[in-house]
Parts: sequence; C-alpha cells; structure tokens
Amino acid sequence: MPFGLSAGAVSSNDSTRAQPRKGERTRSAVIGAALEFASRVGIEGLTIGALAERMGMSKSGVIAHFGSRESLQLAVVERYAEEFIDEVLRPALEAPRGLPRLQDILERWLTRLAREIELGCLMISGATEYDDRPGPLHDAMVRVIDGWKGELRRAIEQAKEAGHLAADADADQVVFEIYGLMLMLHQDSRLMHSPAAAGHARAGLSRLIDAARRPASLATDTPFAGAAPATERRHPAVR
Repeated sequence: MPFGLSAGAVSSNDSTRAQPRKGERTRSAVIGAALEFASRVGIEGLTIGALAERMGMSKSGVIAHFGSRESLQLAVVERYAEEFIDEVLRPALEAPRGLPRLQDILERWLTRLAREIELGCLMISGATEYDDRPGPLHDAMVRVIDGWKGELRRAIEQAKEAGHLAADADADQVVFEIYGLMLMLHQDSRLMHSPAAAGHARAGLSRLIDAARRPASLATDTPFAGAAPATERRHPAVR
C-alpha cells in the first residue's frame, strides 16, 4: 500500500513518466468507475456484472483486466489509498515540518471527508465491512488504515521534535482521539444529518492539539469518574 511517503516524493516530475498504454488506460478507467461505485454501495456491493453494465462493457472485458472480482476489489482499495495520499498527505508535506504540517493534514482530511459524507468514505465503510471477515480484503483495509495512522503518528512525533507539542505527548493517544473525532463526524453527518457535526469536529481537534501542547504534568483533565481500571473494565452487558 502506498503510505510512507518522504518529502522527496513530492518533487518527482510527473512529466518524465511514460505514457500508459491503451490497456493500462482502460484498466485505470475501470478502477476509477469501480471506486466511485463502491463508495456508494460498499466494496462488497461491487460486482463485475454491475460495473460492466455501468461502463457499457462486457463482463468478459472487465474480467480480462483483473481476473476476478476480488482482484478488482483490491485494486479499488489501493486506488482509494493513492487518491487519499495525493489529496491529503502529499500536498501537506510542503508545509513546514511540525505543527503546521500536522494541522494542514487534518484540514485536508476534513475537506475530503466533507465530500465523502455525500459520496461515501471507502476507508470507513470498508473497515466496517471487513472488520470480522478474514481474507485479502480485510488485510488490505488493515494496511491502509494502519498506514494512515502511521503517517499521523509521524507528523505528531515531528511536531514534538520541533517543540510545537509537549515532549511527553502520547502520539498513539492523539492519533486515537483524532480518528475518533473523524469517525464521529462521519456518523453524525451521514447518519444523523447533523449540521453542527463539522463544527464539533473542528472544535474537538483544536482542543486536542491545545491539550497536546501542555506537558502531562500540567494537564487538568481527570479520568472518567465511572471508569474502572483498564484491567477491570467490562461492558455493562457482561456480568
């Protein structure tokens, strides 16, 4: 999966790339149409027959480029990751390392998510579809999400190194809370149709970053009063 870019990757000259052949262009167009379709119906809803009908192609023509439905689905997941990088991560690498870059990443993610709320977010829906279904697609979704969390963690660690965030800020915890806010934004907007969701998400991200600026010894937040120690917590339904 195409996560793990370095700053040098941004300066590559696209004009030096060889022009794709006709077969490659057709395959790319099929993947693009499949991604748009899967964003609306889910990866599992993507079938060779439905895609061929939408594109005015024969089923055998689509199969010729991928060999199987699963190969097509995997290509769609990879294309999604590539487009996510091109829109969210790659441009943000031009921002100064540290907090400016982290904030640019988050702003670009919010912008993309606002559009995906209407079309459907493959990274969120795919995680739900394959969270308990072992196999290549489950593994592909894990790589995409784990890779993205790794990029967020890298940006947070760089902000700590630059002195923009507290040296003892827990990068894993910050990533967890960022992801939680983005998931809640998606649910509140797409399922609940809340017009305040984006504002709540921005306020939450701002508060989270502000808290990460302070050393842990100065934090005033207290644990949830009803929480048992981590080793003793149980779901209320569990007796």
